[in-house]
Amino acid sequence: MFVDASAIVAILNRETEGEQLIRLLEGTTATTSAIALYEAAHAVARVKSIPLVEAAEIVLNFLEQSEIALVPITGEAGRLAIEASSRFGKGSGHPARLNMGDCFSYAMAKLARAKLLYKGNDFAHTDLG
Repeated sequence: MFVDASAIVAILNRETEGEQLIRLLEGTTATTSAIALYEAAHAVARVKSIPLVEAAEIVLNFLEQSEIALVPITGEAGRLAIEASSRFGKGSGHPARLNMGDCFSYAMAKLARAKLLYKGNDFAHTDLG
């Protein structure tokens, strides 16, 4: 399972969907990327009004405790992210309106043939939703 930043943020900020996302994570082999880490840290810093470096530590601690591995972003993932942006990205006219981080999460999940853990409806409009 690939964990998108939106799921990390929902769990860490104790949003309504957080508990359900935690249950979906249980018993899985989960991964995420540095881009999701970056996005999640920014969101946690903004919501909690804390320094970005402190928020990044919170996210990294969560990833470690949850045994979510940070996996490298390859050139192939970059190519798939570009394809995702072309098909589903903001400005493409598609209802998913994925941003850059979403496109990379899509690509990483697609490349690994993994389920995608996310919050919201954006990915539901793609073939991974």
